Amino acid sequence: MLGAVYIGLSGMNAYSRGLQTISNNVANLTSPGFKASSVNFRDVFTTGGLGSAFSGSTRSTGGGVAFAGAGVDFKQGDLRQSNGDLDLGIQGAGFLILKDGDKTVYARTGQFAVGDKGDLVLQETAWKLTVLNAAREPEVLNLDGRRTAPPKATTKVSFSDNLSSTATEATVSDIAVYDSRGGKQVWKVRLQPVGSTSPNEWNVTVTDQTGRTVNTSKLRFIGSTVDPSSAKITVTDTPAGADPLSVVLDFSQGVTSFSSGTTSTLRAASTDGSGVGALTRVSVNADGQVELAYSNGHKETAGAVALADFRDPQQLERIGNGLFENKGPAARILASGTDGMGKIVGQRLEASNVDLAQQFGELILIQRGFQASSQVVSVSNDMIQQLFGIRGQG
Repeated sequence: MLGAVYIGLSGMNAYSRGLQTISNNVANLTSPGFKASSVNFRDVFTTGGLGSAFSGSTRSTGGGVAFAGAGVDFKQGDLRQSNGDLDLGIQGAGFLILKDGDKTVYARTGQFAVGDKGDLVLQETAWKLTVLNAAREPEVLNLDGRRTAPPKATTKVSFSDNLSSTATEATVSDIAVYDSRGGKQVWKVRLQPVGSTSPNEWNVTVTDQTGRTVNTSKLRFIGSTVDPSSAKITVTDTPAGADPLSVVLDFSQGVTSFSSGTTSTLRAASTDGSGVGALTRVSVNADGQVELAYSNGHKETAGAVALADFRDPQQLERIGNGLFENKGPAARILASGTDGMGKIVGQRLEASNVDLAQQFGELILIQRGFQASSQVVSVSNDMIQQLFGIRGQG
């Protein structure tokens, strides 16, 4: 009968541990990236003992139940829309690799931000996001040296639309032109017909923001189409302190000369070149690469986010905040979407994968198991009391 008490106590202890596991699952129903723990029990058998009637025998007898540990359910959680450019989730297999000094941890999802030192830091922690270096190994990405984009000198201004053949003048203003040091000039292009002696021929005068004439040339049409020999006009200048400037005014694409009275729609359709740019946005693109955008329109990538793939994720150990430490073999290190690896998705956070209906179902079973085990202890206690009472009756 004492053995029955111990068996009942083993059930109460095991189900208490199971209740703790389910409570933790339910409490983390809304924790991003949380992976539910499964409740596992195992039977316990001994040889003799625990009040067995076969004392000294080699026959096995039930010794109750034990909590077999809580396995982690790594199934995919829902990827939910978020507003952060550096909110990252993974569709499929893989873990983000985070470092802090020599320490490495792994996460399925996270909200990152550019820290004071230029690292991409997991919010409210010191863990930093890593990208693949030239050796395809994870290293912390630092953006301190990339907070500005260098200037790019203008080399081409493309024009489009109609220059009225009966207009007396046409002007295209506010053309931004940059030199090699990022200095900006604002050009104006004025077109005036040469006259009846040279039909379909125009004088082209380029002036800067001070009114200084930068260049004069001619533009000719054959009918309503630009004469290819004059379609591209090269304008040169020597800005102070910068490299010589050479800009092509390109009238070869989409410029016409139909009669439309004195009104022309000629415009500068596009221009290259830019001044110095400040970093305005850091995000992760569809290919899983960190993308930098600058105020001057320049964009560049800063490396592919490093992902880890584990043969047996059950060897990962939770350390809180949705993070894991690896206690098993080394992981494969890959980029997003390569060799069976999942894809990184920006502006998404992976939700908890807790199935509330399943948790409540297991909660009922655990409650009943604890109830039954406690009843075994109660009945065993009553029988022992009765046994002690026999002597008193004698």
